[in-house]
Amino acid sequence: MRPILASVPKGSWFCPSCDDNKNPTNCQKKRKRSSSLGRTKKRRRLLPFNPTKDPTRRLEQMASLATALLAAGADFSNELTYMPGMAPRSANHAALERDGMQVLSKEDTETLHLCRNMMKQSEWPPLMVVFDPKEGFTVEADMFIRDWTINTEYVGDVDYLKYREDDDGDSMVTLLSTNDASKNLVICPDKRSNIARFIPGINNHTPDGKKKRNVKCVRFDVNGEGRVLLIASRDIRKGEAIF
Repeated sequence: MRPILASVPKGSWFCPSCDDNKNPTNCQKKRKRSSSLGRTKKRRRLLPFNPTKDPTRRLEQMASLATALLAAGADFSNELTYMPGMAPRSANHAALERDGMQVLSKEDTETLHLCRNMMKQSEWPPLMVVFDPKEGFTVEADMFIRDWTINTEYVGDVDYLKYREDDDGDSMVTLLSTNDASKNLVICPDKRSNIARFIPGINNHTPDGKKKRNVKCVRFDVNGEGRVLLIASRDIRKGEAIF
């Protein structure tokens, strides 16, 4: 398991057990991490999310996201976007991943397509954006979510890491990590994004952090392209914060 975040925050950020000149490992708070869920639950299949049935409540969920995006100065997007002057779509070639990228199975790809089709029909994951005085905008489960459920995809503008190394944002996520550093790609949700942008990381280096963690950020090879999915790593109760 390795951090999926592409940049290290400025200033002191070592946790107690990583201080004293030790090598820091996965100590950042608000950091999203990649892992291979397929290795630990190999026989399980991804589950589609269950949208809230009440249309009024769905509108409230959508309004909460719209409010957060407006406050962040970002436009809504549910796709990876390839803008002029940034990395082209052809650069997102999953086969270039340094240690290999797990391929999304045919069955799980169909599940992902089902989720995307539901969202096109305004049937969204049962998530609510809420404002926390300390953390800012965060996300809560608006109904029970089963372990192994696709919550959403991490999206935004795709750019080369070499052009973003001085960015001090903690929302930038690695899309592709290759043997050639000039080809490494990141997802930048600062201008275009969906609800994934507001799901914070958690310092799961601590026992308490590990206990709270309920979502894993996993990169998949989907039809030859890198994609980042946020998958429930355990059952999530209604009202529980998403980390």
